[in-house]
Amino acid sequence: MPHENVQASVLLPIARSAIGLALGLTLEADEGAPWLQELGASFVTLTQQGQLRGCIGSLQAHRSLLADVKANAVAAALHDPRFAPLTAPELDMTEIEISLLSAMQPMQFSSESDALEQLRPGVDGVVLEYGRYRSTFLPQVWEQLPDVGQFMAHLKHKAGLPAQFWASELTLQRYTVSKFKESDQGPGRTS
Repeated sequence: MPHENVQASVLLPIARSAIGLALGLTLEADEGAPWLQELGASFVTLTQQGQLRGCIGSLQAHRSLLADVKANAVAAALHDPRFAPLTAPELDMTEIEISLLSAMQPMQFSSESDALEQLRPGVDGVVLEYGRYRSTFLPQVWEQLPDVGQFMAHLKHKAGLPAQFWASELTLQRYTVSKFKESDQGPGRTS
């Protein structure tokens, strides 16, 4: 994988182009870099004036990074059930952020307090699973929920479980991300 600056300069225009194409716009993006064909897992987050406008991603690498970023960009723009589909006029005022996920690391713990002590605020993304209940928070969520107890309570709520819920069968996995967004790329952004 190339340096993050190279990843950002290639992947952000690809995501914008994929969304544009889905909205009937033609935007150029270079998809020729060989590393784009490596397996990758990504999340694409869309914001408008700092407010979430869509976020969809893959927790496990199951297709090329190129295909994953393009599919997740279009899904975040058009298929996030929390929002109406993005419209073509909105694209110019929408900022794109891409998070590339590391491999999942299962966590071993004896209790909720043990699990909370192991979490690294600002570093860990977390996947919570209990039977059919599942949710994840990217590491960026620590910015809004810096307290580990609140972070876990909201993660359980997102999965559809009560905030105080705990069971020995509950599993946690953690991961890290490399993230980049258009506003960090400076002037010259294509939109």
